[in-house]
Amino acid sequence: MNFLYLTVLQDAAAKAPGNGTASFWIMMVLMFAILWLFMIRPQRKQQKEAEAFRSALKKGDKVITAGGIYGTIDEVKDNYVLLKVDGEVKIRVDKSSLSKDPTAPQQ
Repeated sequence: MNFLYLTVLQDAAAKAPGNGTASFWIMMVLMFAILWLFMIRPQRKQQKEAEAFRSALKKGDKVITAGGIYGTIDEVKDNYVLLKVDGEVKIRVDKSSLSKDPTAPQQ
């Protein structure tokens, strides 16, 4: 009896004019807004901050590479930096693999 009752209700709901179209589009817009608010917007903000950090690199800044190497910038070029690792040991590192050293004092 319950199955028959549910089937009749579903048929009546399906035959109602304009039942699902408006609510479908409203739900899609809400889902996109939530996606943008919680995923796309923060990611763009992080990308802009990383871009600003990389463009502001200067000699003497303490950084960490993506591989976990701590060092101090010795020379800055367009696409890479020379990183002073220990004593007179210098390595060439791509700018995109650098992040700020959290142990360095804030300026």
